[in-house]
Amino acid sequence: MPRGEEALDLPVWNSASALSRGPRRRAMAHLDSDVKEDCLREDLKFYFMNPCEKYRARHQIPWKLGLQILKIVMVTTQLVRFGLSNQLVVAFKEENIVAFKYLFLKGYSGIDEDNYSCSVYTQEDAYESIFYAINQYHRLKNVSLGTLGYGENEENRIALQVCKQHYKKGTMFSSNKTLNIDSDIETDCVYLDLQALARDPQDWKNSSFFRLEFYRLLQIKISFPLKGIDLQTILSRELPDCYVFQNTITFDNKAHSGKIKIYIDSDANIEECKDLNVSGSVQKSAQYVLVFDAFVIVICLASLILCTRSIILALRLRKRFLNFFLEKYKRHVCNADQWEFINGWYVLVTISDLMTIIGSILKMEIQVKNLTNYDLCSILLGTSTLLVWVGVIRYLGYFQKYNVLILTMQASLPKVLRFCACAGMMYLGYTFCGWVVLGPYHNKFVALNTVSECLFSLVNGDDMFATFAQIQQKSVLVWLFSRLYLYSFISLFIYMILSLFIALITDSYDTIKKYQQNGFPVTDLQEFLKECSSREEYQKEPSALLSCVCCLRRKESDDHLMLTN
Repeated sequence: MPRGEEALDLPVWNSASALSRGPRRRAMAHLDSDVKEDCLREDLKFYFMNPCEKYRARHQIPWKLGLQILKIVMVTTQLVRFGLSNQLVVAFKEENIVAFKYLFLKGYSGIDEDNYSCSVYTQEDAYESIFYAINQYHRLKNVSLGTLGYGENEENRIALQVCKQHYKKGTMFSSNKTLNIDSDIETDCVYLDLQALARDPQDWKNSSFFRLEFYRLLQIKISFPLKGIDLQTILSRELPDCYVFQNTITFDNKAHSGKIKIYIDSDANIEECKDLNVSGSVQKSAQYVLVFDAFVIVICLASLILCTRSIILALRLRKRFLNFFLEKYKRHVCNADQWEFINGWYVLVTISDLMTIIGSILKMEIQVKNLTNYDLCSILLGTSTLLVWVGVIRYLGYFQKYNVLILTMQASLPKVLRFCACAGMMYLGYTFCGWVVLGPYHNKFVALNTVSECLFSLVNGDDMFATFAQIQQKSVLVWLFSRLYLYSFISLFIYMILSLFIALITDSYDTIKKYQQNGFPVTDLQEFLKECSSREEYQKEPSALLSCVCCLRRKESDDHLMLTN
């Protein structure tokens, strides 16, 4: 063959091989794309399975499910035990406050007058009430039935403090309608210790401090700290608590209406007991409780780690799906599909675990008497237990008959929030109007919070007649306005707004029932997952992994199960 022909044939051979490599590369790229797509479908399918289906698919033990069941039992047990202990603490405080009223308030009937304990109307009764409280403080050891003792004040003195506030100076002649007064307020205080009270009472009663000019007097405050020990906790096999009661008796004459209101406030603080020595089984019981609380923390910490891991993996899977969808279909995924990857139940469990861990740590500190904040601990443990039990609905939602509640709440929540925002404006208008107009004439309208509570009760049909009847008929105009106000509020909110509120939820419920009968609207994510099942039908020899995981066929007995996120 001539050399020219060889030179001519060589380029032709090279161009043909290059053309054959192009389709081969495209085929390889297409194959890699199909493999990635199948892997993504497998991961998505597995992510949206319930624990039972995950176990059948990969024989993966549902650790989170078992852990949640164990956590429910332990957290509930912990809450019940702490609740019983907290009840003892609150009962001890309230019973001591009642005892202080009987000890230091002269003529206390056992029933408070409105928001104050009692009142006096004459100068003689005012003096007797003041001196009675002081004498009772001096005779505390002989008259008290409790484990009370004297406490030190801010100056580390065992003494009783009496302070009076009055206008600086002035003269008043009511008969001539003349008044000359300096509006500056002065405060004078005196300390009476046990030694001073042990002397002749007339020495301090006749002092110039107790010569009161009632037309200038604003208020008198008698302050004294007391200490006590709560021994009833020993019966519950717990260490006792030591209390400091900061008591303040106030004689309020700011209105100068001829009536002095008497208040008594007692601020109870729990402090660490000094030289606490309790023998018997109490100490061992406290140690067992600490071990149980530590185990609860470990369980919640494990649950927190597993749920946090699931949330992170879900976010990564979401990112993979968004990138794949944008690359293949050249468009973004809708927001509804993106939120499908955010499992609200995992977020709920995470918040519950954090609150349980913090609450358990506080409970252990309270148990060893390093902290005394029972209220904060009860809020954390109570809210966490609430969230734990609400999380149980997730597992009931796998069954279609129990899933209606969850789906109805999800569908109606946006509409209900928008409706409540509009109705709330009208509700606030009625609240402010009732407080301003009816506040001086009705006990349920004296403050904004009580007005809101009263109106909310009326919406639910509670206490209607009492609300109408308790209005004071001192002003005919206000009485007529109260009728118009109450009738319009009840008619508007019960017959219209409440009915519309119920109709919104009923409409969402009917929509969910239709969807369950005729099928839910198919989103991009669901359509993408359906392609997996359709491919399996046309594959003659599907792979074992694809048929087991990606396109898992449910049994007839599993038709009542629903995949919910």
